[in-house]
Amino acid sequence: MTAATTLHPDFTIGLVQIRVSNLERSLAFYQNIVGLSILRQAGREVEMTADGQNVLLILREIENAKVLRRNSVAGLYHFAILVPNRPSLGLVMRNLIATGIHVGQGDHLVSEALYIQDPDNNGIEIYRDRPRDTWEHDTEGHVKMATDPVDVDGLMAASAGLPWNGLPAGTVMGHVHFHVGDLGQAKVFYVDLLGFELTAHYGDAAMFISAGGYHHHIGLNIWAGQGAPAAPVDAAGIDYFTLLLPNEEERTAVVERVRQAGYAVEDIGGVPAFRDPWNIGIRLIVKKTL
Repeated sequence: MTAATTLHPDFTIGLVQIRVSNLERSLAFYQNIVGLSILRQAGREVEMTADGQNVLLILREIENAKVLRRNSVAGLYHFAILVPNRPSLGLVMRNLIATGIHVGQGDHLVSEALYIQDPDNNGIEIYRDRPRDTWEHDTEGHVKMATDPVDVDGLMAASAGLPWNGLPAGTVMGHVHFHVGDLGQAKVFYVDLLGFELTAHYGDAAMFISAGGYHHHIGLNIWAGQGAPAAPVDAAGIDYFTLLLPNEEERTAVVERVRQAGYAVEDIGGVPAFRDPWNIGIRLIVKKTL
């Protein structure tokens, strides 16, 4: 891949919009268990925030939406909420334990992560990064990652005596992770076309990609099976996620690449929008400048 088709290093993931089957139930979950708060509501859509200003997650109710078995279709595996430090993650863990929800966990060397499912089987990761200067790379330049046990005692100690007031200011959407039907096709779309760079492999079943040297902005896997179909539009899952780009020139360049590859690009309120090969929506936003 040439430099002309590499995403600008000043790139981040923005908000994620998901479909849920019961808005009231989901609001209780995302406020009490995850720690987000309501920013605004319009009908059966609710914008949720950590800092009272920026939208991290939008819940859109599809009444009586199908709730799919986990790892059964292409689509959302999880969205990943990044908290600013280790004490914050310790507080998240304390709150999750107090609620009695099942919590998965993994120390990925570059990060410490906790995993839960919402009432509609939408996957959620809440994590904190270790300092970037501590990340190690292999001989190919890929970021070294693993799935080791989290130091639970250390997280508890880091958050001892601190109050839980929900997710703190400084919390952002760190990455997204999808089931896809074919890794080769995913690489063509996300790496060769959009301009992400490969940062790591997990055997032959998953790959991780990013811009600017981050460990991963997007994870892609075939754990739902080679050739997995796209999730039905009337089922819980992801509607779209946003790519935050540094300027209009970068956005225009991405749009042109997508159009030239034959993908339809819509204009939704001035925002270019298109879909990946598994019907996952992508919208391109220019970052706000102060």
